[in-house]
Amino acid sequence: MPSMELRTAYDVLSAHGLLREVVGKKEWFLDPKKLPSLTFTSVSYDTRSVDGETLLFCKGNFHEEYLENIDEKGLPCYVSEVEYSATTKALGLIVNDIHKAMALLGAQFYGNPQNELFLIGITGTKGKTTTAYLTHAILKQHTGNKTALMSSEQTCLNGIDSFDSALTTPESLDLFRMMREALDAGMTHLVMEVSSQAYKMNRVYGITFDVGAFLNISPDHISPVEHPTFEDYFYCKRRLLQNCHAAVINAGLPQSQLLRETAQRARASVTTFGVDGVHADFQASAVTLDGSAFTDNTEKISAPLGHFHLSIEGDFNYANALAAVAIARVSGVAATETAALHAVEPIVIPGRMERFTSADGIIAYVDYAHNYISLKSLIDFVHEYHPLARITVVTGTAGGKALDRRQGMAQAASEGADHLILAPEDSDFEDPHAISVEMAGYVTNPQLDVSIIDDRAEAIRAAFSDARAHADRLNVLLVIGKGDEKWLKVKGKHVPYASDLAIVKHMVEEEKEE
Repeated sequence: MPSMELRTAYDVLSAHGLLREVVGKKEWFLDPKKLPSLTFTSVSYDTRSVDGETLLFCKGNFHEEYLENIDEKGLPCYVSEVEYSATTKALGLIVNDIHKAMALLGAQFYGNPQNELFLIGITGTKGKTTTAYLTHAILKQHTGNKTALMSSEQTCLNGIDSFDSALTTPESLDLFRMMREALDAGMTHLVMEVSSQAYKMNRVYGITFDVGAFLNISPDHISPVEHPTFEDYFYCKRRLLQNCHAAVINAGLPQSQLLRETAQRARASVTTFGVDGVHADFQASAVTLDGSAFTDNTEKISAPLGHFHLSIEGDFNYANALAAVAIARVSGVAATETAALHAVEPIVIPGRMERFTSADGIIAYVDYAHNYISLKSLIDFVHEYHPLARITVVTGTAGGKALDRRQGMAQAASEGADHLILAPEDSDFEDPHAISVEMAGYVTNPQLDVSIIDDRAEAIRAAFSDARAHADRLNVLLVIGKGDEKWLKVKGKHVPYASDLAIVKHMVEEEKEE
């Protein structure tokens, strides 16, 4: 059972220059000789879970009233940027940065599991989840199912059981707890998505990844509560390359040179991947519906890695698969491990580029695309493989964050769709109709037919009905944003929702039965 002494916590915070003072009921001090003898058997940022052996972290939007009656629960100590001696008699470790303190003490409490796992971190504006799943598939084969996964959709810590993820990158206390669980379950490797917020909020502070992969970058998560500017967003993403031993970088990005310099400045080795003729260490030839040939250029003589045909469509997914192969090779998977490398081919990720075709020929894709670059890539894919299709996009965007997506999604639809249906999507404390109206105001193509439907399920049904009314053309529906998520966030709570995937399946199956 994990545990940690108060003196150990004091020493860790002091060593990293985070401790300001220790606040007691009678005096404030820094002398470690004045520390009482305390052993913590649990760490938490939730006052509801406190007992007499808990070290509590007062983080984020913490209010002093949360500590009312906390002494009755026997709280011995808290860590905070603010002292609460007027409310509790518990000892206070006052720090300069609560998130850094929480990461460092969380790692210490759980025995620094990050040092025992081979860690692979993946970042980018789009494709993180797909690349994580594909990388996980290869490494599962390579390690004999001893690779854990943390993605924005699912987390698997024992090679068998999965559960829905709460955050793309968990809070640091949860992250280190899950790393410990993975180790205890016999895992040797961990593949995880690393969000810009993970670095902005210091959730991965103190972690050095064995491999860090940078897929792509475009404006996203720009809002008062996330990143104030694109520069800040990009910098937070790049921090992964400052905290890894080996970097895997998309050579086709306009910013690839800066990414190289970032990694090299941190003395990380650099390996590149590229598609569409971009010269790189790992290359994919022109992608077709039949797949793509991957080549390894890391040796003096280029070596073919084989022809890859994925179960998930889209040129961008071949870029994700190539990234996964490059990550795996840098992680020690030999080019001769053909079965492991080709483990990417059969992978299907629920709600990601899932294709359905109705009896009357309507094609519907369900995907999590939720920003300009992901929707633009999806529309471009449809234009390439279905050039005469009439494209309908069913989407919305989140409330209270990533405000730049509203214009970005409308712009992407303006550049290639024929019909845009705006519907609620995790509006949270905002009015979903108002969000749709705002998005409609960003449409720049006067020929784009725009509809607002304030019920998401009804919006999807309307898209099918509208497609049948235009049966003179091939109709492709892009139902995006929610994928297989079975909830909508409304006023701070998750409200049950069938999921885009389930509704589209039902529409297609219902039509076939008729």
